[in-house]
Amino acid sequence: MRFPSAFTVLFVVTVAVWLLAFLIPTGQYAVDDETGRPVPGSYEAVDAELTFGDRVYELYMAPVNGLYGVQDAETGYIGPYESGELFGAAGVFLFVLAIGVFITMTMRSGAIDAGIARIGTRFGGRALPLLILLMLIFAIGGTTEGMAEETLGFYGLVVPLALSLGYDRLTAAGIIILGAGVGTLASTVNPFATGAASAAADVSIGDGIALRAVMFVVLTAVTIAYVARYAQRVRKDPSRSLVGFRPEDLHLANVESQTMPLTSRHKIVLWLMALTFTVMIVAIVPWAQIINGPEAASFAWQLDWYFPELAALFLVMGVVIGLIAGLGEKGMTDTIVSGAGDFIGAGLIIVLARGVTVIMNNSLITDTILNSLEDAVSGTSSALFGAAMFVVNVPLAFLVPSSSGHATLAMPVLAPLADFAGVGREIVVTAFQSASGWMNLFTPTSAVVMGGLALAGVGYNKFLRFVAPLLAILFVLVLAFVAVGAMLSG
Repeated sequence: MRFPSAFTVLFVVTVAVWLLAFLIPTGQYAVDDETGRPVPGSYEAVDAELTFGDRVYELYMAPVNGLYGVQDAETGYIGPYESGELFGAAGVFLFVLAIGVFITMTMRSGAIDAGIARIGTRFGGRALPLLILLMLIFAIGGTTEGMAEETLGFYGLVVPLALSLGYDRLTAAGIIILGAGVGTLASTVNPFATGAASAAADVSIGDGIALRAVMFVVLTAVTIAYVARYAQRVRKDPSRSLVGFRPEDLHLANVESQTMPLTSRHKIVLWLMALTFTVMIVAIVPWAQIINGPEAASFAWQLDWYFPELAALFLVMGVVIGLIAGLGEKGMTDTIVSGAGDFIGAGLIIVLARGVTVIMNNSLITDTILNSLEDAVSGTSSALFGAAMFVVNVPLAFLVPSSSGHATLAMPVLAPLADFAGVGREIVVTAFQSASGWMNLFTPTSAVVMGGLALAGVGYNKFLRFVAPLLAILFVLVLAFVAVGAMLSG
């Protein structure tokens, strides 16, 4: 027995929502002409006027409309042929594939492996600074591009490196899983969490980045300190290791660096990778709105990029990195195809989740659900609302372990609640991604956690015992951050 995949969960959710649409009363809010958002207190019952055949057609077309359906400006109906504003996830879908191409091209160049190996060589026996630097590198990968499956390739390097420094296998697993995981929890511009959620919530990916940046600094520091404390304790007294040491660990500890040297090409690729993410951050941050207030006009130099421009950025830079890495025409084209293929699963999950939203919208039940929750959130304080959004998203993160699928599924319902509570929608985005990241630090449904522990040779029960206190600490800290953030945003 195993927990079903995100695809299966979303299929069940799609059918369940379709069936519930027969039972839930239909209605709509009046929409503000300037913001395009529902007006609090304006909900009215409306007849959807859908026949059974219409409803079957909606279910049949849900994934297609989830990809490239457009929304009619007058009726709000979403379909593939009506003229209007694109509602489907086509832009986000292409962006995910572009990220896949870029990351795979960079990994194929060997620059990341060579860079981490060079760091290990340079630090020599200085164990604690190396541990801190490695966790910081993984955390940056998590906060910028949601580093997850990519981490599985680093266990062959980090495990012997940790053993050579006097640490145990659990320390190596913690460096990778918790390093990348806390970065994803406190995502600043992670396209699979922050990006997908911002798109579904109808806000810029740069909205709320200041709060998320502070969270990244604090939560990463706490996590590094937690892992370092355990690692140093084991180094001083190996008997305090939760997993012990195997006979072969001594051999692994003496293995010389198994990686290639850091060449000039590798260095250029690493600089280009850093430059690409820097350009993305600069391009999406609403600088004028942060400095002069939310209603301020953008600076003349402010790019205000969104998913189409970002997709183009990563596609172009992926090709540039392939050229510099000397992969050749066949190597580059094969990498582009494999990179897009590796990430198409995440893109399809976004599409399926958006299809659920289409069914709810066209059946006129989304506003009914919002109306049932409006009174509950309208009377709450901003701080309580922010904390509640985090708690509500925790079980959803378990049911839908894909952060992008979770975001696309939950945000259309949860984000408008922020309007009723007088809180910025970016708080709901931050609460969602924190819940998703927190759950994915330890959930047994995660291939990243279970696969990583298998590669490190660490039992899940031992890892759970090790990480439990940290999970409690992070839970409390996130609650405090989203509560304070909600107060400030209101």
